Amino acid sequence: MLSSKSVDRVPASIFAAFILLLIGPVLAHLLTPRLRLAETLPPIVLAQQVPSAFGDWREDVSVAQVLPDPTVQAQLDSLYSQVLTRTYVNSRGQHIMLTIAYGSDQNSEATAAHRPEFCYRAQGFVIQDLGLSRLSMQGHELTTRHLVGVLGNRVEPISYWVTLADKATLPGMGRKLSQIYYGLRGEIADGMLVRVSSISENQGEAFVLQSHFIQDMEAAMTPGFRARYFGS
Repeated sequence: MLSSKSVDRVPASIFAAFILLLIGPVLAHLLTPRLRLAETLPPIVLAQQVPSAFGDWREDVSVAQVLPDPTVQAQLDSLYSQVLTRTYVNSRGQHIMLTIAYGSDQNSEATAAHRPEFCYRAQGFVIQDLGLSRLSMQGHELTTRHLVGVLGNRVEPISYWVTLADKATLPGMGRKLSQIYYGLRGEIADGMLVRVSSISENQGEAFVLQSHFIQDMEAAMTPGFRARYFGS
């Protein structure tokens, strides 16, 4: 049996570790998010909420959608509750491709929207990361990531961002901080990946066109849902 003197000689760190072992499971249980925002917020219905025509843009139904290979498609199906893919055309005949992938659980890296870089590389594209761009929106700024994907003669400038509930961010530290924010509130945020791209060898013109498209789409969106798609 330990004497009082031998107890005094036990390092404080051992006692602290012992206490953590006792209360750790309780804290983990208390801090585990359980409230799914997808079940409390107005439901996301991509096909209904994203206008098929806005500004100078209309959906070009004559363009066949190119589907990912079966392996990539299986991964997308496991991650996302809904995926919307459309091609739009303006009065000048310029085309923009839009893909929005929505998931009801963005709580962890395993369940959150994946970076487009991964999907493009899985299909054979060489990806160049051009960094971030800040876009003036309806009363706020939207930070997007610019990429260029190259596959043979196809050059595809790409703009994208992700959302968690009504916060727009990007994969990496920004998304991790947003996940922590909602997790500490006991909430599991829903969210989406929004990707806009076009086929063009002139990257500068392509990104300007994409910026106008994004701004026009937000302006046409029902106000109650704008933040879910574009942040606030």
